[in-house]
Amino acid sequence: MRRLSAKFRWLFFFAGIMVVAQVFNWVFQGWLFQFGLIPRQLDSLPGIYIAPFLHSDLGHLINNLVGLFIFSSLLFVHSLKRYLWSSFFIITLTGVLVWCFGRNALHIGASGWIFGLWSLTIAIAWFDRRFLNILIALVVAFFYGGMLWGVLPTDPRVSFESHLFGAIAGVVCAFFQTGRNRP
Repeated sequence: MRRLSAKFRWLFFFAGIMVVAQVFNWVFQGWLFQFGLIPRQLDSLPGIYIAPFLHSDLGHLINNLVGLFIFSSLLFVHSLKRYLWSSFFIITLTGVLVWCFGRNALHIGASGWIFGLWSLTIAIAWFDRRFLNILIALVVAFFYGGMLWGVLPTDPRVSFESHLFGAIAGVVCAFFQTGRNRP
């Protein structure tokens, strides 16, 4: 129980940063958006790690918090160290790919991280075929399979690049995590 409590403390810490950033941006009329990710601009590179904590509005924040809590909770069956490493890996790879290949626009929000956690829950089952991983993947595929459409460019205001590269980062992360377990 104590280990689960530590995992949720981290999750609430991440969520707290997002909420504080949202309130700050609301009070100071979007001042933090200058730290978002803009592809191929060198001064935007810190945005790889800052952008996931910035959101355009309250609805954007709430949607991402719900996804973050759901997929993080499902990954809590693994160790805290594995969850934190996975999150860091997904945020980094997603951000680098968006910085290299994304549209020339401001990219903010945790959706790349969330799509990475989503695909990680499914890909772990593919690479490491333990019963619990397969069960989690089936539940995710059944209830959240529609997220697959989020990787397509449907709305110019939405960074489908973050969604797409986040999903790719989750699969790559699962491959690296389970590589030594494969026969």
